[in-house]
Amino acid sequence: MSRLAPVVIDNGTGFTKMGFAGNNDPSFIQPTVIATRDGGSAGSGAPSVPSKPSYLNSSASSNLASKRGIEDLDFYIGDEAVANSKTYALNYPIRHGQIDNWDHMERYWEQSIFKYLRCEPEDHSFLLTEPPLNPPENRENTAEIMFESFNVQGLYIAVQAVLALAASWTSSKVSEQTLTGTVIDSGDGVTHVIPVAEGYVIGSSIKSVPIAGRDLTSFVQNLLRERGENMIPAEDSLTVAQRIKEQYSYVCPDIVKEFKKYDQEGDKYFKKYEGVHSVTGKPYSVDVGFERFLAPEIFFNPEIASSDYLTPLPEVVDTVVQTSPIDVRRGLYKNIVLSGGSTMFENFGKRLQRDIKRIADTRIKRSEVLSGGKMQATPMEVNVISHKKQRYAVWFGGSLLASTGEFHSYCHTKAEYDEVGPSIARHNRVFGTVG
Repeated sequence: MSRLAPVVIDNGTGFTKMGFAGNNDPSFIQPTVIATRDGGSAGSGAPSVPSKPSYLNSSASSNLASKRGIEDLDFYIGDEAVANSKTYALNYPIRHGQIDNWDHMERYWEQSIFKYLRCEPEDHSFLLTEPPLNPPENRENTAEIMFESFNVQGLYIAVQAVLALAASWTSSKVSEQTLTGTVIDSGDGVTHVIPVAEGYVIGSSIKSVPIAGRDLTSFVQNLLRERGENMIPAEDSLTVAQRIKEQYSYVCPDIVKEFKKYDQEGDKYFKKYEGVHSVTGKPYSVDVGFERFLAPEIFFNPEIASSDYLTPLPEVVDTVVQTSPIDVRRGLYKNIVLSGGSTMFENFGKRLQRDIKRIADTRIKRSEVLSGGKMQATPMEVNVISHKKQRYAVWFGGSLLASTGEFHSYCHTKAEYDEVGPSIARHNRVFGTVG
């Protein structure tokens, strides 16, 4: 059996990261979006003859063509999909971390494998990722597509939080390589707080926070609109808001003091964003002010953006740890790992660590008071870990796992799938769990 490098694909709500095991970075990072002819929103300027994708010469793609018809292979994914959005309908196959449209997802994987990674799936094992509390039926659907449509050599579906923990081992703050910790995974569509004990996800304590990158971007967009930044072209406003969020935003220790700083020394803190109109090509500039610290502040004071959700992220993390088994709580506080693009703000980890420590210390003091001074509790060690691989932590953790010598023995093989069927994907060989 050939031992080519396994393929690692991390499909997120906003972006997909894909590449080969053993690499430090993904080969391709692109939006998880597919542009298709169907959907009724193709523009009037659409070409009458569908353009034939260049990778259609592949033998496996020919099989898919005969299965679905050539016209079904006229689609784009990722950045190409966004570029063709005026003549094609855009579809997002993943919602809140879970696959929503399996036909679109199959087509997305198809181009990922043949057009971007340019590999023959039958020669490789594949590591795919899944969100916490992913229904076992989703795992079965994934296995069916991978083995039936792509004839992959082997398949392993890994929980994103466990991979993120493994990726944190690159940090100098990590004294021991442990699979016990609390993972804060915040991407484009959703934020999850996931407690993991010895590689097992404590499913009953997982909390989901409806604040993530997309919400921060639209909040910045609203702030700019309310302030009357009329220079921004309507068609570019979301892109401008996203770039301002990514390039200029940071987490402040105290929001009131930060407002004072901007009022007293505005020249020092206000920035200018220089943009170019996507249609006319004319340059324009936008003043960037309070949104620099207000955007990530939503995690710590959600009420500034919406009245629908009011629980700050540090409180959510504390609740997750407190609802976990008592014997692992110290380990969960000691190893809080950040993962995903929306945790990349400057000082995000520092503020989170300070706020969680305050909550834990207040609880300990209250217990001591209630005991009448008879109980002297050991101080709680709270440690939030940032590291260089944080943005693509899940993919990098997958790359680490798939490059180990034992990885092939963890995978479900095509022969096993043919014998047992899709239900084989319910079982995880590393941790012995069954979905």
